[in-house]
Amino acid sequence: MSLLDLKGVSLSFAGSRVLDGVDYAVPPSQIVSLIGPNGAGKTSLFNCITGFYKPQQGSVRFDGKETLRLRPHQVTQLGIARTFQNVRLFREMSVLENVMSGMHCRTKAGIIDAILGLPGQRREEAEIRAFSEGCLSFVGIAEGWDRDATTLPYGWQRRVEIARALATKPRLLLLDEPAAGLTSGEKQDLIELIRRIRGERDICILLIEHDIELVMSLSERVSVLDHGVMIAEGTPKEIQANPRVIEAYLGVEDGEASLGL
Repeated sequence: MSLLDLKGVSLSFAGSRVLDGVDYAVPPSQIVSLIGPNGAGKTSLFNCITGFYKPQQGSVRFDGKETLRLRPHQVTQLGIARTFQNVRLFREMSVLENVMSGMHCRTKAGIIDAILGLPGQRREEAEIRAFSEGCLSFVGIAEGWDRDATTLPYGWQRRVEIARALATKPRLLLLDEPAAGLTSGEKQDLIELIRRIRGERDICILLIEHDIELVMSLSERVSVLDHGVMIAEGTPKEIQANPRVIEAYLGVEDGEASLGL
């Protein structure tokens, strides 16, 4: 059984078709990638999965449960977390506070508990803090937790965003171009971190990425979206040799070039 299963997902804006009857499945406990040229609809697909967009047609099921009627925070509660193409950290909040905000979907204490400072609320606050600190340590940030998160170097901000996503306790983590803007060394560290997230926390990873070398290094399966249509799926080597993928990326006829995966 697939952990995530999309059937016939179609999305249009102002009469322009962004996704066209997309069928897509993600098995549990794998690292898989979604690639495609700019404007292919990859982030729009992420937005449909996470509840930010509501497709006009189709079905999105997570662990057998339909999610299209759910709001983004309810999708997160089910066990889907994401990062964004452009880092979105809360300004004027510390590194630790940003990560702690990720656990909001798991809290039980109500507003009265918080106002009165009841013991249950204090225990929960301590648990949230401890778990968030663990997430920061896991992604390699061992100090500077009281620093304004948006003052960190870009590569570290990426790690804080991943830590915040981990704080939601997901079963599926969606990473939208996590290597964008990173140095070569930072990309290698990211590869190792993603492997650890899957291996040590048993979290399924779905990533959108333009860095083909990173895709080849990490992915067990690769799917290719072009103009809102899923045109190919397979192992990295199968995708590398697929004529439709080569044409979509390079605009050449079959046999004239190869995709440098």
